[in-house]
Amino acid sequence: MSRTTTSERGETPLPGDEAETDTLGGNRFRRALSGVGLLVAVGSGALLAVGAFLGLYVRPTSDDWCALWKARDMGPFGLVSDFYNTQNGRVTNAFLSGVIYADDMLGPKLLPAFLVVALGGALFLLARAALRALGRPQPPAVLLVAAVGLIEALLFFAGTRAYQVLLWAPATISHTLPSVIGLWAVVVAVLAARSPRARIAAVVTAVLIGMAIGTLSEPFTMVAGISAAAVGLLCLPRLGWAKDWYVSLWCAAACVGLAGGLALLYTSPGAKWRRAQVPKEPLTLSEVGEIVHDWWRMWQTITDQWAYAGALAVGVLLGLGLVFAGPSRDRAAAPAGRRRPRGLMIVAALLPLPLLALASLGVAYGLRSGYGVTGWTYARTWTNFLVPMLLILCAYGTWAGHRLGRVLLAPRPGVRVARAVTLLAVGGLAVASAIALVRPVYSTTTGTVARGVAWDRQNAQIRADIANGATEVTYRPMHIGWLAEPFFTKVYARDWAAQCAARYYEVDRLNRP
Repeated sequence: MSRTTTSERGETPLPGDEAETDTLGGNRFRRALSGVGLLVAVGSGALLAVGAFLGLYVRPTSDDWCALWKARDMGPFGLVSDFYNTQNGRVTNAFLSGVIYADDMLGPKLLPAFLVVALGGALFLLARAALRALGRPQPPAVLLVAAVGLIEALLFFAGTRAYQVLLWAPATISHTLPSVIGLWAVVVAVLAARSPRARIAAVVTAVLIGMAIGTLSEPFTMVAGISAAAVGLLCLPRLGWAKDWYVSLWCAAACVGLAGGLALLYTSPGAKWRRAQVPKEPLTLSEVGEIVHDWWRMWQTITDQWAYAGALAVGVLLGLGLVFAGPSRDRAAAPAGRRRPRGLMIVAALLPLPLLALASLGVAYGLRSGYGVTGWTYARTWTNFLVPMLLILCAYGTWAGHRLGRVLLAPRPGVRVARAVTLLAVGGLAVASAIALVRPVYSTTTGTVARGVAWDRQNAQIRADIANGATEVTYRPMHIGWLAEPFFTKVYARDWAAQCAARYYEVDRLNRP
């Protein structure tokens, strides 16, 4: 005999029938949630694929000219010596530049695709590890992919210097690659937690990676150091957050490495020479006010781009996916064992905001010290704290989505309408955020491809002139991404870009068209 529910008989639903009906609604909501996640994942993936493909059209500009001839004539280790003794002391930066530019422009062309894949892989693995550590059920994989893809797309394309953040190798080596290295170091530490021997290796590796980062990028060294110190303190065993010393020890090792690398950089002859070019004045109250003003203008520029809210929205989708990962799994998956102190939980939840403010303020101070009053406009350096900002937004969104999902999971009148409205609002914001990036991606694409084609034509003519015995060649500047090109100044003796381009072409001089 077939079963007939009370609703079919025209009676008031019993609790069991209502739960069964809501389960069906929950299944539909999960499918709809996965559908929205798929839309965000496909859209973000398409944008990232375009960005990676554009690497094939990257051509030399600004610091590329100097890196190309130095890598060719000096090699990676010669470049390390040059940076340490005469440039800025960033020996890891010099070595990576020597490797990337070793085969002319092949490395810079492939670097954008590497950054997209490496950053995405690290974020995906860390997200899965974090959810596993919290004892939560794994949401549909498409939601994780959507979160990772949108965060990457926002990082590369939502700012004011998209070309520099993804396609210009000198900036990506200094300000994008460090975040990738740091995240993979955390991935290694997480994987090593299961084995005592692997833990020791991970701690030693943290020191070495820290030293490498310390001589790669001063802004990221500061951001990473602040983050590692805070996590290490929160995870002290006596506070009840961690059961042993592994996390705190790893963070301490990372801080030691960062400090060692920074000390090596700071005491180098190259860094001393660079500081001598712009002698520092004593830090006055007025100067502090100007630094804070620069910091405020940086954040005004960032908050003017509403698309960053997409990181929060995709986090909410991920949080909803955690709750609706399966019938009653949300409660069943609650971590067993001791409860963490409530006060510590509140501190851990709120601490990222002041840490982010402090790290970005430090970046503002470094920019003003190194580049003067216009230093804050060097938006490529903002990447060092934009990565944690996007992760913080996504984490807060995941928490909010999880809380909201628990409310929407309970069978109650009007819950289906509430689910539909929630999905429409949050999913719409995530999709709109990805759509907002289409315009900057299109602009970057047209500019990069057009310049690449025009540059190839001019390069062929210059090579032909050199083959015919010319010792001076004509170069027409082709500006892109707010970067310097030869003849950016009227005085040739001060035109480092033109002189480096001349050495790249192995001619005596470049002439204006």
